[in-house]
Amino acid sequence: MTTDVTSEVSEGIAIWRMNRVDTRNAISDGQMINDLVLLAEQAQKDPAIRVVILTGNGPAFSSGGNVKKIREEMTESDKTPHELATWYREGIQRIPLAFQRLDVPIIAAVNGPAIGAGCDLTCMCDIRIAAESARFAESFVKLGIIPGDGGSWLLPRAVGLAKASEMAFTGDPISAQEALQFGLVSKVVPDDQLMDEAIALAKRIAVNPPVSVRMAKQLIREGQRTDLDTHLQMAAVMQAVSHRTDDHREAMNAIFDKRPGDYKGR
Repeated sequence: MTTDVTSEVSEGIAIWRMNRVDTRNAISDGQMINDLVLLAEQAQKDPAIRVVILTGNGPAFSSGGNVKKIREEMTESDKTPHELATWYREGIQRIPLAFQRLDVPIIAAVNGPAIGAGCDLTCMCDIRIAAESARFAESFVKLGIIPGDGGSWLLPRAVGLAKASEMAFTGDPISAQEALQFGLVSKVVPDDQLMDEAIALAKRIAVNPPVSVRMAKQLIREGQRTDLDTHLQMAAVMQAVSHRTDDHREAMNAIFDKRPGDYKGR
């Protein structure tokens, strides 16, 4: 049983709730990191999970780093730069790698402020829906540090180089509506409708053949770092595999029978 992140699964949809309200769901602490990584690894191995929704309990999505612990690190720690670099590699940087390896789509339901590493956590997800009260800040510079969790790789891919640079160099927050304008989120909804919207979207994904959805996510992710020819070769292989799945046959039969498909992930 996880502690800092709760998980519930129903009808193929896993809902992960960050549950450290006392720290506004800071993700830099060891248990939060372990929980998120463990849940991602479990979801990758579980064919019953077709979509994940990630959200926060309390008024914040995530405050990012635990500022109190960061200050303690500054004043009390005698770690060398090499030891600190290792601490990042063996700590918070495990989250983007675990999310990158996860073939199941992840929807971030951003219920409140997503600050620093919390903003970057939303960028680790495939789709982002924001409550009207949400705001986003790439605020590391305000603490005299830089995005140590992959934000400088993630954020430009979400909002483009110019806006990512503005956010990173100023540290200024942006509203949910501005996040929508720049493509950081795909939808903004009233606070009390956020989870209903996220679940409705998750259901629209979950009704599709799960193997095809996982392969589509793999191709989209790989397309960010491969040339077109390599990408087309990968697509050809995955398409050949998908043509021989039971779910492909079921999808085709369902179309001609004018009924919903019943997909088993085979």
